[in-house]
Amino acid sequence: MRKRSNAPIFWLLFGAGGMLSALFGTALVFITGIASPLGWLASPNLLSYPRMLAFSQHWIGKGFVFAIIMLFAWHAVHRIYHSLHDVGVHTGTVAKLACYGGAMLITLVAAGALLSIGF
Repeated sequence: MRKRSNAPIFWLLFGAGGMLSALFGTALVFITGIASPLGWLASPNLLSYPRMLAFSQHWIGKGFVFAIIMLFAWHAVHRIYHSLHDVGVHTGTVAKLACYGGAMLITLVAAGALLSIGF
């Protein structure tokens, strides 16, 4: 009988985060870090606090922000976990708990923060 593995779950989160970061990561950096502060695409107050708060309080915006944070985090820690082997660190239970526990903590903090600002 084959031993069951939880690896497909982590690979799913890694793949989804990688796809999302490839599709939206560069655009988000450009819009939030360059274009909006310089007023290139729209008014400089496009990313003002009241607008971003309203966006984050809507359920669609809340879902988008949560998906971005969660999947980027899981993608990053999965890549870090497998890169540890490349730099000579033997990955064991401690490394796995540190990496994936960190992603779980980021996910829970993001969920708590998004729920605390209300709907």
